[in-house]
Amino acid sequence: MTSTRRAKIEAMLRDDPGDVFLRYSLALEMESAGDADASLEILEALARETPAYVPAFHMAGRQLVALGRIDDARRALREGIDAARSQGMAHAAGEMSELLMTLGDAGEG
Repeated sequence: MTSTRRAKIEAMLRDDPGDVFLRYSLALEMESAGDADASLEILEALARETPAYVPAFHMAGRQLVALGRIDDARRALREGIDAARSQGMAHAAGEMSELLMTLGDAGEG
């Protein structure tokens, strides 16, 4: 099922390669398939756009935590909080702040 969904997303992206939500969806499919590097690459590209796609920061943070890359997760979450606040997305900023707080001192060294 996942590969079919991924194929559909990729086909739609061929018609509209700039579609932010489709690109985000593809990143989620890649994560589900175990391709974290490709997923993170898409999420990081979405985060660098103007305006930044705020959900990409949160998802990248979660993926980086799962990979044990805590310092990278902190960076993504802090940048995401700033982006969310600048776009008036208080709820998203709050969710990322909560995840950031759960990391505590993990990964520091």
